Amino acid sequence: MNQQIPPEPSDKDAASQEQLRLLSALVVLIGIGLFLALPFVLSIGSVVFLPLVTAVLLSILLSPLADHLARLGFPNVLASLASLLVFVGAVLLALALILQPALDLFAQIPEIAGQVGQRFEDLRDEFRWLAIANAELAKIMGDTGTSEVVLATPSLLEEIAFATPSVVVEVLIMMLMAFFMIEARVRMRRHLLFDRASFGSSVKAARAMREVQDKVAAYIMTVGMINAGVGVIVAGGAWALGVDAPIMWGGLAMLLNFVPYIGPMAMFALLALFGIGTGETVWLGMIPALAYLGLNAIEGNLVTPSILGARFTMSPVMILIALSYFTWIWGVPGALLSVPILLTLTALFDHIGRPNLIGFVFGEPLFKGDAAERGREEEQAPVG
Repeated sequence: MNQQIPPEPSDKDAASQEQLRLLSALVVLIGIGLFLALPFVLSIGSVVFLPLVTAVLLSILLSPLADHLARLGFPNVLASLASLLVFVGAVLLALALILQPALDLFAQIPEIAGQVGQRFEDLRDEFRWLAIANAELAKIMGDTGTSEVVLATPSLLEEIAFATPSVVVEVLIMMLMAFFMIEARVRMRRHLLFDRASFGSSVKAARAMREVQDKVAAYIMTVGMINAGVGVIVAGGAWALGVDAPIMWGGLAMLLNFVPYIGPMAMFALLALFGIGTGETVWLGMIPALAYLGLNAIEGNLVTPSILGARFTMSPVMILIALSYFTWIWGVPGALLSVPILLTLTALFDHIGRPNLIGFVFGEPLFKGDAAERGREEEQAPVG
């Protein structure tokens, strides 16, 4: 059996591959530099970039609702405004259900803190032998004690008073930008379709925009309904267990569940603290927190994966990286926006091609050939 020997690459092909590899290396270095420098730029310019990113995500989320209202006969401006008002109304309703009971519980914080201290005092009496062992160990190690320095910091009310004006301005800017982006969605689609240099690029741009919009909107709406179900169950369970302000706990569970991993952990800690502070014993006070832990385990491992399916599957490592990255930049708003941003970038990379960073280190091209093949197929396919 004769085996054909592949022809050796010519000098021109070798030079072209070397040039492509050098260019890819430059792109990787620039990307790493941008990844490291971007947090400082976004953090310093958060007044500009945070409303902008939030408005973009809101326009992606609310554009399908605006399209549906437009098909019902609403003018484009009214459809865009109505979709934004629906979102604002839902947020205000959720905050009203949470804030009013939270203000009532805020007055009980000193009493609850005293109860928590008493419960842990009882536990310390039960494990006094640990304190004796720790003291003996400190004597052996020669611990002479340290002095404590207490720095004066602004009170919570002072911090809220200082932060309120800037927050109001950012929210207004975000709402205005979101409205104009939603209102301009039709012109943007027309621009993407008809202002490209070739028909193939028009097809790719249209499909990328549709995929990003459908994927992000479907994900947020689906996760929102799942989290609403979690909130209803938590509120019902809190009412059945006799926990104060069950609607508030259900609302908190719903909102915190939008933040992967960290949100449920914070909810568990809050339920544990308030349960210990209001329960007759530590173990009885832990019942609401443990019940929520079981509910979150069922929701996170059975309900959400079965509903979302493989289409929205993302690596837990990438979710945690995005969560820590955007929380570092923007705090709590960054934590809420981290997964939608990651999903948007994932949908975009599915169309423009995912960089093959690991293979690139071992000599493979930075972008695999399947992305180019898909691009050629999209050029020949009609717009769906």
